[in-house]
Amino acid sequence: MNGVRSHRRPVAVCAVFASLLILLWRTRADDAKPQPIKLPGIENAFRVTPQIIAGSQPQDGDAFAALAKAGVKTIISVDGQRPWVEEAKKYGMRYVHLPVGYDGIPLARIAELTRAAAPGAGKLFVHCHHGKHRGPAAVAVICEAITHWTPAQAEAWLRQAGTADDYPGLYRAVREFRAPTAEQLAAVGAFPEIARTPALVDAMVAMNEHLDHLKAQQRAGWSAVSENPDRHPAHIATLLHEQLRELAPTDDTAKRPADFRRLLADSEHAAAALRESLRVLRFDSAVIDRALKQTEQSCTACHKAHRNESK
Repeated sequence: MNGVRSHRRPVAVCAVFASLLILLWRTRADDAKPQPIKLPGIENAFRVTPQIIAGSQPQDGDAFAALAKAGVKTIISVDGQRPWVEEAKKYGMRYVHLPVGYDGIPLARIAELTRAAAPGAGKLFVHCHHGKHRGPAAVAVICEAITHWTPAQAEAWLRQAGTADDYPGLYRAVREFRAPTAEQLAAVGAFPEIARTPALVDAMVAMNEHLDHLKAQQRAGWSAVSENPDRHPAHIATLLHEQLRELAPTDDTAKRPADFRRLLADSEHAAAALRESLRVLRFDSAVIDRALKQTEQSCTACHKAHRNESK
């Protein structure tokens, strides 16, 4: 009997400790709405609460310097991309990498986000890639857990941040929020600076970056073409096409529905046409724009149907 009691005591102590943390973390809900702020190298930046800033992935050292100046101590990334851990450390900040999908936030991840936002973490910066979808959803469940935001407040924040209706799982995560229990909080382990992500996720992150680069070139009228061959739009389009082509024969793709493979093939063909339109000596902007639009639409169709939740 003594052995049984001594075995259970640490678990009970952890549960009590976690319960006290919940009471400590849950302050009065701040009636003030999140306010947009300007931070260099960060898009869609908001001061959500006095302790939480949200936005896009930091783009450069100036962005990390601005976050440090704002008092941020912990950066929580819910994006699949590898965080820039060493740059954050230069400015005295640590990274916690807890990627989430576009289809929602599972309860186990909500418990991890809640623990990661404990008072000892200091002021937080929470980000995804663009700062519009997964990041705001993570901020919403943190605020529901810690500051007693209502689901209505959380959904209003998603609208304010620009979270698209194309991601119903993210909206459902805040509408159907359930606070993690003391036991679930106590079970959370050490936080990774860089989480392991599936190969398909890594590929999608990289492809999204390539499309962002090409769209930036498009906004410049294809007139600001980089002299660096690694950043030339034709090379970026080639990388995009190659990634799509290399996904086709993988085991992960083979396990997926036929519709996924068809949409992946459509995206590959569109990217090939885009690549060819950018390889000519004299750019025809109209042709390139059409090819880029087709590529983006093909990728979005696959993304919406199979990475997000379509119903």
